[in-house]
Amino acid sequence: MDLEMFSMVLETLRKIERDRLSLETRLEMDKEGDFPEELIRFMLGPDVGLHLIFIPEEYGGLGASAVQIARISEEMAKIDMAIATSFLAICLGMDPIRVAGTEEQKEKYIRRIAEEGLIVGYGITEPEAGSNVQALKTKAERVLDDKGNIKGYKMNGQKQFITNGGVADLFTILADTPDGPSFFIVEKGAAGLSAGKHEDKHGIRASNTASLTLEDVYVPAEDLVGGAEGLGLKQANRVFGYTRLMVATFGLAAGMASLEKVVSYAKERVQFGSPLMEKQGYTHKLMVPHAVRLEAARACIEEVAGRIDAGEEDLQVEGSIAKYFATEVGDAMANDGIQALGGYGYMREYEVEKIKRDVKITTIFEGTSEIQQSIISIFRLRETLHTKGGCYGSMSEELANLPYESGGPMASRAVQLLNELLRVARTFKVTKSQHLMFLLADMMTWVEVAKAICVKACSGTWEKSVSNEYMLAVARLFARETVEKVYLNSLKILNTGQQIPERISERLNSLTMTKVHEGALADMDLVAKKLKS
Repeated sequence: MDLEMFSMVLETLRKIERDRLSLETRLEMDKEGDFPEELIRFMLGPDVGLHLIFIPEEYGGLGASAVQIARISEEMAKIDMAIATSFLAICLGMDPIRVAGTEEQKEKYIRRIAEEGLIVGYGITEPEAGSNVQALKTKAERVLDDKGNIKGYKMNGQKQFITNGGVADLFTILADTPDGPSFFIVEKGAAGLSAGKHEDKHGIRASNTASLTLEDVYVPAEDLVGGAEGLGLKQANRVFGYTRLMVATFGLAAGMASLEKVVSYAKERVQFGSPLMEKQGYTHKLMVPHAVRLEAARACIEEVAGRIDAGEEDLQVEGSIAKYFATEVGDAMANDGIQALGGYGYMREYEVEKIKRDVKITTIFEGTSEIQQSIISIFRLRETLHTKGGCYGSMSEELANLPYESGGPMASRAVQLLNELLRVARTFKVTKSQHLMFLLADMMTWVEVAKAICVKACSGTWEKSVSNEYMLAVARLFARETVEKVYLNSLKILNTGQQIPERISERLNSLTMTKVHEGALADMDLVAKKLKS
């Protein structure tokens, strides 16, 4: 989209918030747990058409970039996570068709979604499979014509926790065929397709979540996505980098919404003669660390989105890193948002407790945080061994060449230690311990996010309200946290009683000699000052 259209979409969101999603309305929707179908249909209708941002121009959409969609998704989720989840599901349900459908399928269904404002559901999760899509039990049996050609499929099985499951007009459903898992397009009202009750949830209560039951549901062969069996897992993997990035924006949104409420409260709340915003024990514990991590999460999201817009496709690990980091730090900020408001934080009317309940799902759906840790550690370890350290070697070099005040050279040393550790990881039997692999995943995540924020701090590509001095302080603070994370996790992994290789000992000693905390308090003071303004 051009900048004018992008600005119009953001302004449309703000208008919907002002006119239709006041705080009182959001709290009532949450309390009742009812899906606001009229509102969603309005947002999908011809006068608004917010779903068009997800749809390519050639099929009647606005063709927004990944960077733009990430920003819009964040703004929508800051208003209300449940509404945003319903929209994300439309995008998610359409994605198998968008990335893998035949031209006829795209022209028929994506254009219908654009023109008719269809609500879409994404049917993968099953009662006993959860995030493990390879444990698929839903079956699609071939139906043959008189000549033995496949004319369609009969689907039987059950799906669970399907967003928009009870209200969707169209579904993309994963089922196992004789040649392997495959996506099928199924329309609402198909004989044998039925939705269960709307689930009574902990958070995102106003989004519709329901089970789906398929009993001999007939699907014509032309609605097999891509026109060939057995491609479902590859098709799902092709969109994970993108869809998990969008969930990352939800985590960021929740964290930012909570932080903004904390800042507003801290400016007004007076304790022992001065506002809470003036108390270092409040700002430097409950605000500044979260502000730094959220800014780092934003930098990571922007970097991955930019790579998607540049045409890169195999970004599953990058999407996992963005989702894992952003949702966990968003959840942590939401938790401390309640703490920061004290007793008021526990009351529904202040909304921070709702934000906390809503954001928790982001660490669960589209693959739990633990699934992301497994993906990150397995694939990055494999890549490091395959490239003989080239992956993190080039990252370390890039960070080392950044200006010292960006924190890049400091983070570079942490990357060097991680790289050396990965190259001898099998010696320490790391792959045999999921706990140790998770420690590696955290190190990998933090160094890659550190690279994103340090590079961004040197780029000048941020909103005018944020100063160069502030961004550099944020980057330095996150670089320090990264050094600590890598150093401590390395010690935990190396504590096996085996001889530590000399090169790793040198890297550990190098980190201990790094003046990690020099200037840290001044940087925290600077970030706190920006939050006060």
